[in-house]
Amino acid sequence: MPTIDPIAYWSWTRAEPFGDASQAAKPGTLNWFVPPMGKGSGGHLNIFRFVRNLEAMGFECRVIVCNDGNPLPPAQAKSNIDSWFFPLKARVYFHPQQEIPPAAISVATGWQTAYPVKAFRGAGHRCYFVQDYEPWFHGPGTESLLAEETYRFGFLGITAGDWLAEKLHRDFGMTTHAVGFSYDRELYCRVPKRDTEPRVFFYARPPTPRRAFDLGLLVLSALAQRHPEIDICMAGWDLSNYVIPFRAQTAGLLALDKLSDLYSQCDAALVLSLTNASLLPLELMASGCAVVSNRGRNVEWLLDETVAVLVEPRIEALVEGLEKAVYDVGLHDRLVENALRRVAATNWVKEAEKMAAVFRALSSS
Repeated sequence: MPTIDPIAYWSWTRAEPFGDASQAAKPGTLNWFVPPMGKGSGGHLNIFRFVRNLEAMGFECRVIVCNDGNPLPPAQAKSNIDSWFFPLKARVYFHPQQEIPPAAISVATGWQTAYPVKAFRGAGHRCYFVQDYEPWFHGPGTESLLAEETYRFGFLGITAGDWLAEKLHRDFGMTTHAVGFSYDRELYCRVPKRDTEPRVFFYARPPTPRRAFDLGLLVLSALAQRHPEIDICMAGWDLSNYVIPFRAQTAGLLALDKLSDLYSQCDAALVLSLTNASLLPLELMASGCAVVSNRGRNVEWLLDETVAVLVEPRIEALVEGLEKAVYDVGLHDRLVENALRRVAATNWVKEAEKMAAVFRALSSS
């Protein structure tokens, strides 16, 4: 059996201070400490979207990839970011393999990255871009405790939405500023439906427990028994080795430019969010698809009953919510029109301006 060394595995949580504290950081420089990235990562997509917009506002950004067991040459990593996410001006560095330049502000973007940000001496200020409540990604144990501890590091928090801002301030005393969500107008728009078949979409991602894949399958199975005429479409993961006990189209991992057409052909979508809400509801809404989701403050900072069907996260309630969204034509049309107006009022540049204002105020304090 292979040797297991827990102390070595977690050594990065006890990192020695690093970076040159004597070298003055150039004003307007931002070091973004990010986890190892993979194609299709929604968290990285959102980080790099803000980086791109902040670069356009005059900030100089760097991307610091933390604790990657198989680091790429920085030029290859930069090429991957440009092709998988957005073209950026930012240079890419790997920690701990490379020396990290000083910055006016260093930004943690996930709980694992908060530890090196804490140890980095070359930062004038430290911030924490929190997109979800990561202790809930793990069962009670080492990971959840280490993730929770990062909210006590004294970083200034910039959160995805009000729910996280309120929770981190209430539970940990963090100073927080919330930014909102929008959608990519180049990717998501309403496409006329090409048939009259009732159709439901489900974001199916088994390796992400907070998206409640198994609960979703139970809901869809009950829906299919009641309404065998409904087409069910699922995307988000390769489901070829899963038993799906009802008629369904499984699209796997689709390219971003294929999603809006799929969403537009569906009357309603089941989106389950057990931690923070995702960007998916806005992308569905922009595509003219009615959203059915679970209730909860973690969701209702983004959605309300004027733009979505919100029900308790129980099988029967979710089935009934989907039935309403599909078969109550008046409700469906009202939700879709309200949702289209709601998302049209959002803008990623405006949200990046909120973040930029936080960074400018911090730098001048």
